[in-house]
Formats: sequence, structure tokens, C-alpha cells
Amino acid sequence: MIARRTVLQGALAAAGSCVAPFARAAAELTTLTDSIRVISGLGGNIVHALVDDTAIVVDSGAAEHSAELTALLAELPGNGRVGILFNTHWHLDQVGGNASLRRAGAEIIAHAKTLAHLSIPYYLPDEDRYRQPLPPDAHPTISFRTVGVIGAASTTISYGYLLEAHTDGDIYVRFNDANVIAAGDAISPLRDPEFDWYGGGWLGGRIDSLERLLAVSDAATRFVPSYGPVVDRAYVESEHRLMLGLYDIMWERFRAGESADDIHRSGALDSLPRRFDDPAKLLYDAHKSLWAHYNTLSPDIV
Repeated sequence: MIARRTVLQGALAAAGSCVAPFARAAAELTTLTDSIRVISGLGGNIVHALVDDTAIVVDSGAAEHSAELTALLAELPGNGRVGILFNTHWHLDQVGGNASLRRAGAEIIAHAKTLAHLSIPYYLPDEDRYRQPLPPDAHPTISFRTVGVIGAASTTISYGYLLEAHTDGDIYVRFNDANVIAAGDAISPLRDPEFDWYGGGWLGGRIDSLERLLAVSDAATRFVPSYGPVVDRAYVESEHRLMLGLYDIMWERFRAGESADDIHRSGALDSLPRRFDDPAKLLYDAHKSLWAHYNTLSPDIV
């Protein structure tokens, strides 16, 4: 059960010039346990955990809120001493505060694909332009490809790859003793699930990643998404069923030669238990992602 929710508007009066940005950003702090909090409103959700007097942070929000994040972290247990920052993937609303936290001494852990995307120009197909790489002090300092674990006196933190759930660089971070998992955009209780098809995410990868999250959790696990409230395992199970249902619809109609617009006009999504805010975009991205993985859909797909 969530212990406390506080909207931080002007609460940091001692921070002087940071009060006004906080009032505009309306950062919200959710306390999950004595040592773990979730910060929302500064980009994607940010997890703050105190481990042996040092803060472990998952994701760093959007760049325009990095000053607000730094000020807030200074007021939380650990006094802003962030030892390790995890990036759940490489989208800018998860990595915007990387540089400021790195300059303050944090090591940054992320998947090798996240390191690659942040280090080189990246093409944005919707905008027909290249996004320039982030400066070197915003890059992950430690990268991995499969799984990892950090041991501490009071807790252990395990982390692992979520293959192509949302991008090609998604990971989960599990605070084992607290039974809390930061899952990034691999789960979407608030927003429509997003398949960054150009960045490697696809519907089949999301299904596999949801299965992975279920495999590393139990009935009491709580999950922190990039956007929206903390959810339980039952929610993750329901999103897994939802994605399986969407896959069945897409697989059948994709093989029949239907476009995303055809599927949308047919009303096929009406059979699913969840209504989407922008079903046309969801279907377009899912359809594009299937083309990128057509050879893995079925043995006789061609």
C-alpha cells in the first residue's frame, strides 16, 4: 500500500530560485517503503531508493527539469548523493538529468543499446531529421547486455534486459528486498502502449518482456512504469493478456495484407478489453513493427 503522496509545490522554499520551477512542474512524490520513493511530473517517473546512505535512482526525467530534480534529491534521504543512476531506456524523458547527476558523481548503468543511441546521431523518421547525441557526461558509464546484480549490506538490486518491449534498450530494475520493480515504458497503465518501431520496439518483444517481468516477480511485487501509478502483478498480467489479444488481431490481418488503416476501420480493436486514446497511432506503430519482424511471426509467414 502506498504510504504517502505529496505534491511538491513550493515545498523547497529553502532552495530559493528552485521554488518557482517546482510550482510549474508540480512534481509529485509517492512513498512506497521507508527507503523507496517515486517522483513524477519531471518527465518519466523517477525511482529514488536509499541504500546504505547512498541514493540509487532509476531514470532522470526530462532535461528541462534537471535543476528541479537536483534540488529535490538534495531534500530527500541521502542528501542528493546519487551513487548509481539506471536508465530504463534511451528516450529523452528518461535521460534528461543524466549529465547533472553524472557531474555530481553518479555512475550511470544502462543497456548497451541505450549507450549506443545516446552516443551517436539518431534519425527521427516522423521529423525527417537527426537528433544529435547527448554530451559525453550524459552517457552511461557502465553498460550490459543480459542481466546484472548489485549487492549491498542492506539490499540487493538486480536488473535485466527487456528485449524490444518499447525500444531496443529497455531494462527492468528490481529492488529485491523491497519487492519493487522499475519497468520503464515496458508497461503502460496510463498511456497507450508505444512501439518505437524505428528504435527496435515491437509487439512481440513487448509480449516477451511482459512475460519476463512476470517471471522475475511474485504476487506481492509492485511495478513502477514510466508514466502512471504504481501497479501490482495483476495489472501486468492484464496488460500481457491485452498484448496477446492485440497480437492475434494484428497477426491474422497482417498476413491477410491489411494495412493499419484497414484494421482501424474494421473496428477489430473493439474486441479488446481496453480502449486506446489514439488507436490509429497504436495500430500504425504496431503494423510497422511487424514488418520489421515478419520473419519471426510464423514459420510460413511468407
